[in-house]
Amino acid sequence: MNGPGKDADAAPEHLNITNNTQRNTMKSQDIAIVGILLAVGAIARLIATALVPSPIVPNFVIVFYCLAIMLIAPRFKEALGIGIVGGIISALISHSLFPPANLISEPIGALVCLAVFLALKEKMKVAPAVSTLIATVASGITFVLIVMVLVMVAPGMLYKAFTASSLYAFFTMMVITIILPTAILNTIVAQILYLPAARVLSRGRA
Repeated sequence: MNGPGKDADAAPEHLNITNNTQRNTMKSQDIAIVGILLAVGAIARLIATALVPSPIVPNFVIVFYCLAIMLIAPRFKEALGIGIVGGIISALISHSLFPPANLISEPIGALVCLAVFLALKEKMKVAPAVSTLIATVASGITFVLIVMVLVMVAPGMLYKAFTASSLYAFFTMMVITIILPTAILNTIVAQILYLPAARVLSRGRA
C-alpha cells in the first residue's frame, strides 16, 4: 500500500518541477522578446533622430515597448521596468531639449499601455492600436510638460525668453507636429505587427 502511495506523491512533485521549468523558460523567452523589440525600437529612434532636426523628435521606441507589453502581458511592476529601459534608450539616443525627461515619460507610457490593453483586449480587435495610441500620447504630452516646467523654472535668459502664450504655442506645435503624427504611425505599426507576432509567439509556446 505504501509503494503506490509514494509513487502517487512523487508524480505531482515531478509535474511541479516540470511546470516550474516551463515557467522559467517562458520568462526567459519574454525577456528575449522585450530585448529584441527594444533593440529594434532603438534603431528606429536613431534613424528618427538623424532625420528630424527638432528639439523634440518622434519616439518610435514607444511602439516597440508597447508591442512587448501587449505580447507578454507583464505585471505592472514588470511593465514599469520595460518603460524604464525604454526611457534609458530614448534618453541616450536623443538631441531633445531635456533627454532625461524620457526616464519619466516612457514608464508612464508603458503603464498606460498595459492598463488600456488589459481593459480592452477582450472587447475589441483594435485594442493594440488604441493602447499604443493612448500610450504614445500620454508619453509625448508628459515629455513636453516636463520640458515646459524646466523652461519655466530655469533661471536667467531662458525663462525670460518665454511667455505664457509662447509656451502654449510651443505645446500646441509639439502636439500637432510631433506627438500626434508619431501616435498615428505607432498605432498603425502596432496593429499591423501585433497579430502575426502574437500568432508566432503562441506557436513557440505550444
